[in-house]
Amino acid sequence: MSRSLNSQTHAWLKVFSVSARHLSFTRAAEELHVTTGAVSQQIKQLEERLGFKLFRRLPRRLELTDEGLRLSLVVDDAYQAVGLEVRRLRSGVMSGILRLRSVPSFLAKWLMPRLPRLQARFPDIELQVVAEDSNISLREGDFDLALDLNDGQYPGLAITPLMDEVIFPVCAPSLLRGKPPLRQPEDLAWYPLLHDVTAWRGSSDYAEWEHFLREIDAHHVSVRRGYTFNRNQLTMDAAISGMGVAIARQTLITNELKTGSLIAPFAQRVATGKRYGIVHVPGALDDRRVKAVHDWLVEEANRSKSP
Repeated sequence: MSRSLNSQTHAWLKVFSVSARHLSFTRAAEELHVTTGAVSQQIKQLEERLGFKLFRRLPRRLELTDEGLRLSLVVDDAYQAVGLEVRRLRSGVMSGILRLRSVPSFLAKWLMPRLPRLQARFPDIELQVVAEDSNISLREGDFDLALDLNDGQYPGLAITPLMDEVIFPVCAPSLLRGKPPLRQPEDLAWYPLLHDVTAWRGSSDYAEWEHFLREIDAHHVSVRRGYTFNRNQLTMDAAISGMGVAIARQTLITNELKTGSLIAPFAQRVATGKRYGIVHVPGALDDRRVKAVHDWLVEEANRSKSP
């Protein structure tokens, strides 16, 4: 009988690979959705074709023979190589440079920790990531995809909404030591306020604090004082260091609240009416490479919103 490998032999090798990994015909059968008897029969047929034993059938367990061990290593390497090549071939239609622009705070706190997952899924896409403040206009042609925080109005451009933004005050626990309690908005008079002057596209220097207090009906509290910063992360860093009370964005503040480096003294949360979205030129998603990254961003946003 010829010892060359035909299609049937390749099918048996797949069964052998799974059985060798589990060292169990029963568990292999479960993974392959066949009966244990079918697995045992196919291994027997493979052994007959190869001319040597692959397993020692011991009471309650299987053990690879020396030949079986050597073959399993070769077969595993082959399947891994095939899988890698298939992934490369699939991603090859989405290779090349993709220009991704984002407001700095969202890029640093939300996107950067997730980029390794994007790299793993599309290894042939080369990202050119640019951080630009929301006071820099979005111009057609200088990006493939842009992540922005706004009210969703981008004349001449298309947008896919990702997440609505909610804001609330935060401060370092150390800020409250030896000072009057911070229980209601009027108590803010005893504390310095911290402001992100580039909160969203077209916002004023004090927009976040003014919006929050207006929404909780605390119009009489003056917020036009304190320290200003032109980056959300700088504002949060100042709050962590104990400089004052800042307005945090729920999308970007998760880790600081979990670790306790910042606390939320008030229970109120206020929707800004702004949302993060993916902005692009109409027709940009006709490019499969751009569409792939766009859909990945939507997938990650949906995952982050899950409880």
